[in-house]
Formats: sequence, structure tokens, C-alpha cells
Amino acid sequence: MSETITILVATMGGTAEMVAETVAERIEDAGLSARILRMEKLKEPVTALGHGGRWVICSSTYGTGDVPDNGKALYTTLEDQRPDLSGLHYGVIALGDSIYPNTFCFGGKKFDALFSALGATRIGERLEHDARGADYPEDLATAWADTWLELVRDAG
Repeated sequence: MSETITILVATMGGTAEMVAETVAERIEDAGLSARILRMEKLKEPVTALGHGGRWVICSSTYGTGDVPDNGKALYTTLEDQRPDLSGLHYGVIALGDSIYPNTFCFGGKKFDALFSALGATRIGERLEHDARGADYPEDLATAWADTWLELVRDAG
């Protein structure tokens, strides 16, 4: 597997970007290439996402379960254009706060549901981090990334 793994980041306060940096380090430590891309900087047309590859979606949750502002345009475009993402394999890191139980980790959950509905295949379990928990998100992301990378390699 020689392609670059792209980590798409939707964040308001920067935590998701910090987590993405941790995941990128794990990917590179495994001998692979990684690029971090804030969602508002995605220049490829959304139809290009369906051409395959491995992606990680790292999203915080904002407001009442919303996708962060910098991810809204991508989310809306995917919803409206409904491209075929059947060639894409992805993982999800969702960040949230359990004080909001009805919308906990909804930013990541929404992207997960949308990518799946568009035909993409999730690899592994979704990581859900609770800001109220004792664990630092980057620590959980390190363990998640190691497991995810094993699954990616097994998938070929």
C-alpha cells in the first residue's frame, strides 16, 4: 500500500486538528504517507473522493450536534451531489462532550453515516472521545490509529 492516507479535519477549537496530527505521526511511523487537510481546504471535486483511497475523518461536534463550520460546505456538497464513494475506505474519529447526550459526537457520526450512505466502506470501529472523560484524545487516537492501520493492511 503506497498511497497517501488523507486525514480530513473538521474543527472549531483545534482539538480535532491536534488529534489528526497524532494520527498522521502514527501513519508515518508505520512507514506510510499521510496528509492532513482541513475540510475547507479540500480542492478536489467531491466526485474525486470516489476514486478510492484511504481516508480518516476527524471531526469535533459544535453547537447542537452540528458539523464544525469548516466542514459544513463539504458535508452539504456531499449531501446534495450524492457522489458514488464505493471505492473509498475510511475511518472516523468523533469528538464530543457527553454533557450533551442527545448529540454526543454527532459531527463525526454525521460524516460516518453520510460516507456509508454514499457507498464508502468504514474500516474498523469509530473512535468516540468524550471531552469529560479522563483520557486525552491524542492518547486514544494513538491506540485507535495503530489498530486501524493493522486493519487497513489486512484489507490490502
